[in-house]
Amino acid sequence: MSLDPQLVEILACPDTHHTPLDYDPAAQTLTCPQCHRVFEVRDGIPVLLLDEARTEPATEPGTEPGTEAATPEETA
Repeated sequence: MSLDPQLVEILACPDTHHTPLDYDPAAQTLTCPQCHRVFEVRDGIPVLLLDEARTEPATEPGTEPGTEAATPEETA
């Protein structure tokens, strides 16, 4: 079950910063891009409880799986 796009537009992280959430319909999750909390969507209902959210590690450019930063020796 997918969330209504108008609902997704108004949903925000319940933490103090109130950042809009990114919706992943395949995983049925909402993710805060600032604090990296992941909130589940259960039976079409977003569960925006801080106690039930999980935290995903932040991914920085170049740190995705399979990408490694070049060492100084490799760049010379």
